[in-house]
Amino acid sequence: MPSWSKLLLAALALVLGLAAPAVAQEGKRIAISFDDAPRHPGGFMTPDQRTAALIAGLAEAGVEQAGFFVTTGNLDTEFGKGGEDRIRAYVAAGHVIGNHSHSHTWLSRNSAADYIADLDRAEAWLAGKPGKRPWYRFPYLDEGRDLGRRDALRAALAQRGLMNAYVTIDDYDWAIDDLARKAVEAKRPIDRNALRDLYVETIVGTADFYDAMARENLGRQPAHVLLLHETDIAGLFIADLIKGLRAAGWTIVTMDEAYRDPIAQTEPDTLYLGGGRVAALANIAGKNPQSLVYERTNEAVLEKLFEERVIVRGDR
Repeated sequence: MPSWSKLLLAALALVLGLAAPAVAQEGKRIAISFDDAPRHPGGFMTPDQRTAALIAGLAEAGVEQAGFFVTTGNLDTEFGKGGEDRIRAYVAAGHVIGNHSHSHTWLSRNSAADYIADLDRAEAWLAGKPGKRPWYRFPYLDEGRDLGRRDALRAALAQRGLMNAYVTIDDYDWAIDDLARKAVEAKRPIDRNALRDLYVETIVGTADFYDAMARENLGRQPAHVLLLHETDIAGLFIADLIKGLRAAGWTIVTMDEAYRDPIAQTEPDTLYLGGGRVAALANIAGKNPQSLVYERTNEAVLEKLFEERVIVRGDR
């Protein structure tokens, strides 16, 4: 081929490359986090059994480090008895802990001053604990629905050296666990394999949804942070979930690594913050909020799927 032809093809390839979206090929990376520790019991095990199951399942799946966000007020409840020992057990297994408030309340329903006092109460309990990270995760991902409270909390976290422990993948795992708990309490027969499959495919589908959103709107794939809760179904199926994520092309990373991603340095200038950081940045880019929520982030949708697939009836 004449040299000018090669130069022409090279120039054409360069032009096409410049015209294409600049999506960094960083791969699908995800860190695992759990909110509400120590959480109330579900339908299948005691809190002690759940902690043991989570530790064993994460170890079986080869998860080096997950994050557990502590709601310190739960330690004062009946189900919170022994909770400090369970939190220590997570840390002894290599995981880390962060602040999830004392009372698990909504910023949008409280004054900034009262809310800050509540997070300070939790921070005082956590201070000096092994595995403690300077991270604060907003309950309900509620960062305030007005600029005054939002900015007051951003300033308060900065003054305390705390990072907003954002998520990029929000989901309704708690709703699936609640459906299972209610079915068990009502003595309705459950197909556990079907429950496992519903849980795994829902979380994996949600993760893929937000990764696609990041590639489209950010032009890159951040190290994602998955929001889960310290539920019984997580205890039952965390190893299956990790297997499902890996089968879908995800690499599991530590929470420390995820929070070193450049997206951690961005505080989105929007009030659309309840769906996680990727959704907030997509909203700033002009995306309609209705397009930023995965179809299964909906209690009615999950209940319908649960009834159809998990509840065992006489004709099944």
